[in-house]
Amino acid sequence: MSIAEPIADPDESCPALFRDAPTGVEFNKLRKRLIRQVRETLDAYGMVRPGTKWLVALSGGKDSYGLLAVLLDLKWRGLLPVELLACNLDQGQPNFPKHILPEFLERNGIAHRIEYQDTYSIVTDKLPQGATYCSLCSRLRRGHLYRIAREEGCSALVLGHHREDILETFFMNFFHGGKLAAMPPKLLNDEGDVEVLRPLAFCAEADLARFAEALEFPIIPCDLCGSQDGLQRNAMKAMLDDFERKMPGRKDVMIRALGNINPSHMLDPKLFDFAALAARMDQ
Repeated sequence: MSIAEPIADPDESCPALFRDAPTGVEFNKLRKRLIRQVRETLDAYGMVRPGTKWLVALSGGKDSYGLLAVLLDLKWRGLLPVELLACNLDQGQPNFPKHILPEFLERNGIAHRIEYQDTYSIVTDKLPQGATYCSLCSRLRRGHLYRIAREEGCSALVLGHHREDILETFFMNFFHGGKLAAMPPKLLNDEGDVEVLRPLAFCAEADLARFAEALEFPIIPCDLCGSQDGLQRNAMKAMLDDFERKMPGRKDVMIRALGNINPSHMLDPKLFDFAALAARMDQ
C-alpha cells in the first residue's frame, strides 16, 4: 500500500490534467457536456454533502480517468465542495503495469492511494478454467474498496459506470434475470456506512472515449486476465449499438425512461395496489 498527498500546483489556472488539453471548439463542447451531465446527476440524486470525502476508484480505463478528470474540474470551478482521494486497487492480474497510475497521479498532483491485493489468484483458484472471472473479481474488489473508504474516512465510493453500463445491466436483468433492475446512480452498501455513487450515469461511453483520447490518458486495458470473451454483456452492448445506429438518440431515451417509471402501468403488485382499484369501484 502507498499513500500520496497532492503536490503544489505551480499553475492554478486549471487542474493539471487539463494543462495540455486541446483548445478547439469540439473539445470545449465535449468538456462542458460532461460537466453538465455530471452536475445534473449529482443534483438529481442528492450526492453532494459539503465537507465529506470521496474515494474515487481508478482502474486505468477511460471511464475512471474521465470520472476523476470531471470531478477535479468541478472542484476547481468551486462546484464540488468535497475532498477527493483517487484509489487504485492492484488485483495482481498478470502483466499489470504497476508504474502507470502512480506516475500519472503524482505527475498531476492528485491525492491518491495505491493498494495491492492479489484477488486474481483467489478468483483463478476458485473458478474452473475458461469461466468468466468478472463477477467474483468485482465482488472482491468492491469489498476491498469499502474497507479502504472506511480507513480513509470517506463517506462515498465513486465509480465510473456510464450510461451504457447502466443500460446493459438493465437488459441483462430483463433478458436473463427476469426482473427490471439496473445500476442505481446512488446506493448504500449493506453495512450502511458507505455510499456508492455513479456520477457518469447520464454520460455516453463514446464521449468518455473521445475525452480520454483528447487528454491522452495512459489507458490500461481491461482484458489483462483474458476473461472478457463471450460475456452476456457484450451481446447487450451490440444490441444497444444496433438500436442507436438504426434509431439515433435511443440510448438517451432509454436512460431517461429508467427515471420515469409509472408503477400502475407495470405488473408488480408490490409496487402498486391493483386490488384496491376494485374496492374503489364499489364505494
